[in-house]
Amino acid sequence: MITITDQLSIDEADLTERFVRASGPGGQNVNKVSTAVELRFDTRGVSNLPVPVRIRLSELAGRRLTKDGIIIIRAETHRTQELNRSAARARLIDLIARAAIVPKRRIRTRPSRAAKERRLKAKSRRSDTKQRRSRKPSLLD
Repeated sequence: MITITDQLSIDEADLTERFVRASGPGGQNVNKVSTAVELRFDTRGVSNLPVPVRIRLSELAGRRLTKDGIIIIRAETHRTQELNRSAARARLIDLIARAAIVPKRRIRTRPSRAAKERRLKAKSRRSDTKQRRSRKPSLLD
């Protein structure tokens, strides 16, 4: 079991890892060794993930989420499989931990009358300044 928060954990069996070749520079190693990891996590197949967390997770995942509800995380920054594997898992854990946080409800507020008056006075001062700049000097001045 992988612990996300005190109340939330996921089973390692829910993760699917596939090692592929990393792109970019790397010398002779890059064409021979599959060091990059592609971590797949099926959000619909996990039973112990609460529905609100699953919904927030799908919103946070963005383009990493497929139409089938699978989150794909690719890690290829390190030169070894172990480091890339732990980096991918850490990114998944961080993503799920952020989804587990319940956002605070926004309380709608209205600006006070004094705040409205200050805003309108500032707008009129700015307008006067710009109008004074655009006036052409007359010959009588």
